[in-house]
Amino acid sequence: MRKLQNAGRIGVDVGGTFTDIVLEIDGRRYTSKVLTSASRPADACLEGIRNVLSQSGTAPRDIGVIIHGTTLATNAIIERKGARTSLVTTEGFRDTIEIGTEGRPEQYDINILKPQPLVPRRNRFTVPERLDTNGNALRDLREDSLAELLPALDAAGTESLAIAFINAYVNPAHELTAQAFYARQRPNWTISLSSEISPEFREFERFSTTCANAYLQPLISRYLAEFESDLLQRGFRCPVRLMLSSGGLTSMETARRFPVRLVESGPAGGAIFAGCVARKHGVDRAISFDMGGTTAKICLLDQGEAQTSRRFEVARVYRFRKDSGLPLRIPVIDMVEIGAGGGSIARVDKLGRLTVGPDSAGANPGPACYGLGGREFTVTDANLLLGRIDPEGFAGGDIPLDRGAAEAAAGDAVSRALELGDRAAAYGVTEMVCETMSSAARIHAIESGKNVGDRTLIAFGGAAPLHACQMADKIGIDRIIVPTDAGVGSAVGFLRAAMSYEVVQTVYEPLDGFDYERTNRICKAMESEARSHAASGADPSVPFATRRSAYMRYRGQGHEIAVRVPMHALGPDASESLQERFDQAYRSAFGRNVGGISPGEVVTWSVEVSGPPHPDLPPREHAGAVIAHATRRVFDSSSETEKPFTVVARSGLGKNDTVPGPAIIVENETSIVVSSDFTARVLQGGDMELTRNTTNRQADSHA
Repeated sequence: MRKLQNAGRIGVDVGGTFTDIVLEIDGRRYTSKVLTSASRPADACLEGIRNVLSQSGTAPRDIGVIIHGTTLATNAIIERKGARTSLVTTEGFRDTIEIGTEGRPEQYDINILKPQPLVPRRNRFTVPERLDTNGNALRDLREDSLAELLPALDAAGTESLAIAFINAYVNPAHELTAQAFYARQRPNWTISLSSEISPEFREFERFSTTCANAYLQPLISRYLAEFESDLLQRGFRCPVRLMLSSGGLTSMETARRFPVRLVESGPAGGAIFAGCVARKHGVDRAISFDMGGTTAKICLLDQGEAQTSRRFEVARVYRFRKDSGLPLRIPVIDMVEIGAGGGSIARVDKLGRLTVGPDSAGANPGPACYGLGGREFTVTDANLLLGRIDPEGFAGGDIPLDRGAAEAAAGDAVSRALELGDRAAAYGVTEMVCETMSSAARIHAIESGKNVGDRTLIAFGGAAPLHACQMADKIGIDRIIVPTDAGVGSAVGFLRAAMSYEVVQTVYEPLDGFDYERTNRICKAMESEARSHAASGADPSVPFATRRSAYMRYRGQGHEIAVRVPMHALGPDASESLQERFDQAYRSAFGRNVGGISPGEVVTWSVEVSGPPHPDLPPREHAGAVIAHATRRVFDSSSETEKPFTVVARSGLGKNDTVPGPAIIVENETSIVVSSDFTARVLQGGDMELTRNTTNRQADSHA
C-alpha cells in the first residue's frame, strides 16, 4: 500500500452526456470518458474508475482521495426532480419568491414568462412573527403558531422544509426556534434555514436560495450516501471531496448540508483548469471555452484567476437573459453557460430558420451517430459529416459512430427543409452553434467591462477543440491553447483545487460612526465557521489561509462592489482606511468615484478560508517529430471549402513540433481541428498552441 503522500488521486466529473474520470498516481495521468447513466449517475462513475484503475494497475487501497463534481443539483432544479418542499415564512411574505424583483428579461413583452418557484403557492405557509432591521423582536414567534401548520404541512406531503423569516440574517433566533420545533415533531424532514444558507439581505434571493437548498437536500444526500456505499463495497477507504461552485473543495458532510453550493460544480473545475494553464504559460488575459456534450461554458480570466460572483441564475426561461432564472445567492465562479454542446439538437423552425439547442440528445439515446436509437441531428452528427471526427476513433474507439445514421438525421431535420446538401447543412449547424457561443462571449465580456478580442482562448472539453478555430474567427482571437487532456479538463481541474469555504454575512455599517470592535467580533466568528468547513477531515499539518472582503457602496446606491481588506484586526482608523480602499476599487471598476459627495458604507462581509492548491504533475515531454499517419477530406471553416487535412496523433508530437493547418490532431478524448489560417505548435508539457498565420483577416463580427 502506497504512503498517503504518494497515493493516487481521482477526479470524477459527471456531465449531462459524458462522465470523465482522471487518475493521477506516481507522476502519471490516466483518463477515461464514458456515457453518463441518467437513471443512476454513480454507475458511470464506477465504470470510469474501473477503467483508470485497470489502465494503471492500481488497487482501490492505493487511492488517497476521490474528488467529485456533478450536474445532479443543476439538473434536478431544471427538470424539477427534487424533493416535495414546503416553505414557512413571515406572515405577509408568502408570495415573495413569486413576486421577485422589478427585473424583466423582456422589457416590452406583455406575455412575459417568469421562472416558476420551486415551492408552489399551495405549499407556502406563514406564521405571525417579526424582527426589525436590527434583529429586535417586534412580534415574538409562538410554538403554537408553528404547531397549527403541521396538518397543512403533512397534507402537502412535505419531505423537506425551508424556513425563511424576514430579517433573519440579522438575528436567526426565530428560525432556530422553528427548526428545533419541527425537528422534534417531524424528525424525517430535512430543514434549511435562510440564516444558514444565505445570511444576506434582499429577501427574494435569500428565500429563493433557501428553497433551492431544501429542494435538493434529500436527493443529494441519497445520491452521496449511495455513491459512498458503492465505493466502500469496492474496497475504497479514502475520503470523498465535493467540488463547490466557488471552485473550492468541501467534505461530504458539508455538501449534504448545503447542496445548493454544488450547482455548477463541474464547470467550476473547468475554470480552475484554465487558470492553471494560463498561469503556466504566462497568459495575463484569457477566456476559457469549455464545450462538452450538453453545454458550453465561457469564463474570463485575468492573471490566471477566474471572475467570481455571489449571484447565479439557474433554469433560465430566456437564453442568456438576466432575471429570467431562479436566483441563487451563493459564491460562484462567474461564467456564462449556453445550451450548445455536442449533443445539442438542430432543427428548422416554423419560419424556416435553422436553430441549434438548447435541448440536447444527452447520453441516451444521444446523437443519431451513436447508434443507440437517437434520430435527432446534433452538433456531433454535423462534425462527423464534415470529416472532423473519425467514426472509428471516437472516444478512443470505445464508441464507434454510424455515419449513415447521421446522414439520415441530417436529411430529416435540416437538409431537405432547407434544400441543402448534407455537408452544407452540417456546416450551417456548426456556424450557428459557434455564432451562439461567440455572441454569448462578447456579451459576457461587455457586461464585465472587458474586451474579448485581446485574450487567449483556452479550449477544452470534448467538443471545444473541434470548434476553437471557428470560434476564434468569430470573436477576433489570434491565439488558442488546447491543454493536454483537454477532453477531460474539468476533472483535471478538480485535482488542482484546494479545500476552501466562504462565509458571507450582511452586516450594515456606515463608515461615519463605524463600529470596528463589532465588526472584528463578527469577522472572527465567520472565520471560525469557514475554517470548520474548509478544514473538515483535512490533514492538520496543512496550512490554511484566510481572505476577507467587504462589499461596499456609496450611501444611496443600490448595489455594492467587493473591496479586499487585510485580515488583521480593524482599529480606530478603520473608517478612513476602508473609505480609501473603496474609493480606489470604485475608480478601478468605473473610472471615477464620487468620494466627498456621498460617504461609503459596508453592507456585507465575506471571509474565505482555503488550503493550498494541489500542484500539477511534472511535465512529461514526448520525443519524436511530427508524423502524419493519414489525410482526410474535411470541410475547412476558414476557406469554406472541403480540403485534404493532415491527420496527426498528438501522442507523437514533441516540444516545439509544429503542425501547419489544415490539419487534425487526434487523441482519445477529443480532436483539435487546425484550420488553414492557423499553425499548431507544441508548448512545454505537451499543451498545444494555435496561432493565426496573419492578423490581417478580421473576424466577420468586426467587419
